[in-house]
Amino acid sequence: MSRDIGSLAIGMMAFLLAVLPVATELQNVEVGGEFKVRGRYFSNVSLPGSAGPFAVPGLRLRSRAIGQAGGIGWGPAWDSRGGDVSFIEQRTRLNVKADFTDNVSAFIELESYEVWGEDFRSAYVTSADVRAASVDDVEIYQAYIEVEELFGHPLRLRIGRQEMDFGDSWLLGHRDPWEFGLSFDAIRLTYAEGPLTVDAWWSKLTETGGAEKDGDVDFYGVYGTYAAMEHLSVDAYWFWVRDARSVNDTLGTPVAEAVEFVFGLDDYEKTNFHTIGLRLYGDAGNFDYDAYLAYQFGEADQVGSLFVPIGGTYGDQNAEYDNWGMDVELGYSFNTAWQPRVYIGGAWFQGEDNRGGGLFGRREASVSFNRLFSTWPYFEWYANRQLSNILFARTGVSVSPMDKVDLLLSLVYAETDEAFEAPIGPLGIFTKETDDYIGTEVRIYATYHYSEDLDFQVRWAHLFTGDGLTGGQFVAANGLGFSGGSGNDDVDYLEFSMKLTF
Repeated sequence: MSRDIGSLAIGMMAFLLAVLPVATELQNVEVGGEFKVRGRYFSNVSLPGSAGPFAVPGLRLRSRAIGQAGGIGWGPAWDSRGGDVSFIEQRTRLNVKADFTDNVSAFIELESYEVWGEDFRSAYVTSADVRAASVDDVEIYQAYIEVEELFGHPLRLRIGRQEMDFGDSWLLGHRDPWEFGLSFDAIRLTYAEGPLTVDAWWSKLTETGGAEKDGDVDFYGVYGTYAAMEHLSVDAYWFWVRDARSVNDTLGTPVAEAVEFVFGLDDYEKTNFHTIGLRLYGDAGNFDYDAYLAYQFGEADQVGSLFVPIGGTYGDQNAEYDNWGMDVELGYSFNTAWQPRVYIGGAWFQGEDNRGGGLFGRREASVSFNRLFSTWPYFEWYANRQLSNILFARTGVSVSPMDKVDLLLSLVYAETDEAFEAPIGPLGIFTKETDDYIGTEVRIYATYHYSEDLDFQVRWAHLFTGDGLTGGQFVAANGLGFSGGSGNDDVDYLEFSMKLTF
């Protein structure tokens, strides 16, 4: 794999050199990268042999996408009768940066993410060559050209595949630093002068090619930071997702076309939704604070198309985003031995659950706050970057008991914003609201900074499962995924990791 990575790096650098202006000359080359290995263990999170850990009949949800079970078909089981899950993952990155004259630079970064055992090339029983089963998973993670001081002004232009991290990655980041990364194919312009920095970009999330004349997914944004005040910095931003892919429930028959024309059914528009927000952060004395507030609005037809009644045909053509999200944290650092810092905070991602109501209940889509490309984990139990329709409260303390060692003890409480009304009785005529309480998680992290380049970390977390997970709630996948509905056993999480950067 190292030979392949080196060949790709050389090839990409040669390509970039070829497209740069002839007058531009190479001045400096830097090579860097990182190597990470992490072992993970989860208890009581799977039920082998089952199609899913939940089954709720009679819900108004499209079976082809959301599932007859009531949500996107994945979720922990919280049941000791099931199995535990453990695996070791590894991420390797190699990057090359080249600086040229005239404030021009180029950057290439390759990434390989895999789970141990996925790419072994021999069957031990027969010693057969199984290289065909080995997956070549080396990706060009970043590759861009950058120009500083554009036209003699404090402007930076970056064109190509790139990470985008803003607002400490609360809504826009490069994902969990231990998993595969997230980069954007984008054109980005940055203005930076004194305390003011403004970024504006356009990026392509999905390209449909010739399949549709206007059927791509694009992501636009403007992010500004003003840091002139002593104890306060302010961020303001606007994000816009435009999804022009066509959606049809019925297509191609005269009857279907007539129904669409006369009654306006199957008439989905482009999904256009916007996120506007503020971030206030800073410190005063021993106190530090960080506050986020965001509001989303616009059409949600891609979500609405998923909500088709059981036995029905058409989804919700009027689905809209109209949701708030927020996160607040206040910390205090003591000037004593071990340098303790205590903090308290909370988060809210507004949700909507119109799935219940019995046989004659509501018939609208359930649209919750979309966390976009967040890096923030609130729980350890599963892909919680997409947890929505949920409220969190947290507190903790971090200390440095000795040189190169950091410890963190934290407590996180979670409950559903809008609870699921599970159908009961014949044909689901009646409903019963599931308990709001999701659970409480206690966590202990220990990090050993062996050197400037090498870190070791141990994490342990225990989730005290609440009745909301026993009954099941729609909190996963930005409020579209169902979690729970099987058992009420607690979950333990254990992690050992190593990170080397160079």
